[in-house]
Amino acid sequence: MGDSEDIPESTVHNVLEQDTLKWVFVGGKGGVGKTTCSSIISMLLARVRPSVLIISTDPAHNLSDAFQQRFTKIPTLVYGFKNLYAMEVDPTVENDDFGAEGMDGLFSDLANAIPGIDEAMSFGEMLKLVQTMDYSCIVFDTAPTGHTLRLLQFPATLEKGLEKMMSLKSKFGGLLSQMTRILGVEDEFGEDAIVGRLEGMKNVIEQVNKQFKDPDLTTFVCVCIPEFLSLYETERLVQELTKFEIDTHNIIINQVLFDDEDVESKLLKARMRMQQKYLDQFFMLYDDFHITKLPLLPNEVTGVEALKKFSRHFITPYEPCQAKGTVDELQRRLSRLKEQLAEAEAELEKL
Repeated sequence: MGDSEDIPESTVHNVLEQDTLKWVFVGGKGGVGKTTCSSIISMLLARVRPSVLIISTDPAHNLSDAFQQRFTKIPTLVYGFKNLYAMEVDPTVENDDFGAEGMDGLFSDLANAIPGIDEAMSFGEMLKLVQTMDYSCIVFDTAPTGHTLRLLQFPATLEKGLEKMMSLKSKFGGLLSQMTRILGVEDEFGEDAIVGRLEGMKNVIEQVNKQFKDPDLTTFVCVCIPEFLSLYETERLVQELTKFEIDTHNIIINQVLFDDEDVESKLLKARMRMQQKYLDQFFMLYDDFHITKLPLLPNEVTGVEALKKFSRHFITPYEPCQAKGTVDELQRRLSRLKEQLAEAEAELEKL
């Protein structure tokens, strides 16, 4: 147990080396750096895969900001790459997709009557599109945790939608048929057409759902920061992923304060102590995970060059700079260690 070989490597090498992976989800609490991490993972995968697609399913799209390039719902080649594509998808039903404006309101009302069915159908449409594309790996930059968990529940949501449609069909089938005939849209929006569409969508999602539950094809990378709420959210996410039988064995802890040099600021010292407390908890809870720590930077990571530069911390553990050993610097470091020891002794006396 004490052998260092038993400790998983603190990088994302395991994701890059697993050449069977088809789907890589990147998710976590809002504001922890999911888009930056998913962008870098997709860039690293593009080095070892023939073609990679990164998809943003977050309504507040940030991929365009991360790469400093405009993306739409059509896969677009990322500047500076020959095999990395990006697209941004809104997880909502677009009326244009259903045509026949006389029935838009009816379909919207029908969708709203089944909670989550609109997102499920939109996600199904996206998966149907992605299935026809020839990408060796697809990275999902997901919305904050709650939205991501709902996305994983879409097969069950569609199942409920079908059941509700069947009950409506048995109760109001004749009336619906008459309405669609009067409006002249029976072929597109007749009861059989709507149920057929739902069943087709359900088949697509169920097929992909089987792949999501296969650890050889799918993995989920959790992104967080060393704070209580993020730790709690990550634990909830890992538990839900386990319930959905989706493989997860990587956690990226972003915005970590490293003791690069003598820190005089009391605020920074306090933040470091607070972060260390939660870092210890992360390593205790997830001792069998690959945990990658990323440093807090003084500037934002935007643009391909900045992303490439920051990506080295994903494949080589970040090492804080050691102070050059002048006598004054060593004395200050010794004094600081004595302070920390005194604080630790005081904490122990309270127990």
